[in-house]
Amino acid sequence: MIQANNISLAFGGRTLYKEVNLKFTKGNCYGIIGANGAGKSTFLKILTGELEPNTGDVFITPGERMSVLQQNQNFYDNETVLDTVLLGHKKLMDIQKEKDALYMKEDFSEEDGIRAGELETQFAELGGWEAESEAKSLLQNLGIGEDMLYTQMADIDPKIKVKILLAQALFGNPDILVLDEPTNNLDFKTTRWLENFLLDFENIVIIVSHNRHFLNKVCTHICDVDFGQINMYLGNYDFWYETSQLMARQLKDQNKKAEQRAKELKDFIARFAANASKSKQATSRKKELEKLTIEDIRPSSRKYPYIDFKYEQEIGKEILKVEGLTKAGMFKNLSFTVEKGQKIAFFAKNSAILTTLFNILTGKEEADSGTFAFGKTISVSMLPQDNRAYFENCSLSIVDWLAQYSKDQNATYIRSWLGRMLFTGEENLKPVNVLSGGERVRCMLAKMMLEGSNFLIFDEPTNHLDLESITSINKGMTNFKGCMLFSTHDQEIIETVANRIIDIVDEDKIIDKPCTYQEYIEYLESKK
Repeated sequence: MIQANNISLAFGGRTLYKEVNLKFTKGNCYGIIGANGAGKSTFLKILTGELEPNTGDVFITPGERMSVLQQNQNFYDNETVLDTVLLGHKKLMDIQKEKDALYMKEDFSEEDGIRAGELETQFAELGGWEAESEAKSLLQNLGIGEDMLYTQMADIDPKIKVKILLAQALFGNPDILVLDEPTNNLDFKTTRWLENFLLDFENIVIIVSHNRHFLNKVCTHICDVDFGQINMYLGNYDFWYETSQLMARQLKDQNKKAEQRAKELKDFIARFAANASKSKQATSRKKELEKLTIEDIRPSSRKYPYIDFKYEQEIGKEILKVEGLTKAGMFKNLSFTVEKGQKIAFFAKNSAILTTLFNILTGKEEADSGTFAFGKTISVSMLPQDNRAYFENCSLSIVDWLAQYSKDQNATYIRSWLGRMLFTGEENLKPVNVLSGGERVRCMLAKMMLEGSNFLIFDEPTNHLDLESITSINKGMTNFKGCMLFSTHDQEIIETVANRIIDIVDEDKIIDKPCTYQEYIEYLESKK
């Protein structure tokens, strides 16, 4: 068990947390969520002892070992890959080191023999004889072969280092596992392996992540960092979000009878309770969910952008036809026809390939050969991955910038659209050339909604966005009734939005399947 007792922390007059009390117990996985800058990673540092709070303390059951995902990629540059993983269990390695030193002594005494025997017992109890085998297995599961085991970490590619440090954190069955953004730079296959590892992990896991699919898959509890408090809720991210939204709607309707409100909550919980995200705890968690009452759930005070794409013109029979499109080094003879209601997720080994394709379809670049044609009824809006051209040399205020894309020039009307995207009051007067990456994306989304197009293209839409905005854009993409092409690293969006997959495997190989993402993964696995 690990327990935070009366934790408070303030920086420069700003209070991050005040009198936080939380208990983390064996067999559960806790997802820490919160707006950017809320203090999620800082809270992990308090739990791990890296940072001292202003008040309170952290209690860990005596004898329990904590393992933390190392954030400094260069920390183990003088070690080999295998030794880096083994160093994840410091006590085991200290015993190994002391053992080796004793056996190297020329004047090995009877007292040394007794000590060596004690160390051998401890070494065996901690799984020392299986340690190398376990470390190699972890590395192999993360896609790191035996040919790299004795390579110096200093010579390892940063993307591979992330996997090695993850193997180090997982090594040795720690009692408490603390992971800060563990899926960063992991491919889908490795992320799925990590999900399954954590589903079978029987101890405590505490995670900070912006990956909603990952949080939904592995978490039994959500800890929401919000307005100086950290509140713990039963269930995964989707359950936390949907119950919070339900309670917010119910609070708005004060005339609704308590019995009706309770029934809505009960019906909602019944649907979610069957959706176990951690198999070994499914039955007990279902029972806990069934015991929840209205008083147990509070709506979050965090705000979400309102993203809803409506189109002005109905879509005709002809939508988009692409024939033999070629761009050297990117793709060759790419052909496909978009049909009504299709939302196509594009995959490629390099995101630049998809950016180039989308730029060609929107007239920003030219193909080497091939043709494409949109139907006469089709209007296109795109959210580009790189939006700097819209903002960098522009000194317009946010209101005036958005007015460029609106038929209705009434300032109140424009402000109402900005309000949907959480721009209020004096904020609307800021010049757009000083906006953050996330603010720019929200401006672009407001622009797209105003344009009312029936064909949308999204190139990595979640870049720069916080969890709240990602959740909102996912909802907007899911509810959109028109046609869509998109690329994203957000697995939840792919799973909930796509009904067709086009995978540009390489320049000469393209897979085009009218299916969901899960069906596509099953198709790929059947071909192995």
